[in-house]
Amino acid sequence: MDDAIREQLDAMKAEHRRLDEQIAALSAEPLLDQLEIARLKRRKLHLKDHIQLMLDRNTPDIIA
Repeated sequence: MDDAIREQLDAMKAEHRRLDEQIAALSAEPLLDQLEIARLKRRKLHLKDHIQLMLDRNTPDIIA
């Protein structure tokens, strides 16, 4: 895998973890901001899908 792609994946994984922490922090607050939590969850899911897509594109196909 190319170093640039690996760095991009690492950055996206770090952002995914940061979003998870933000969601947990917002969920712990007494006044929940459901709209913000939903927005963060959508962003987190989008990142997860994009990370998986990049991994799939860089995994060689093996014909069994």
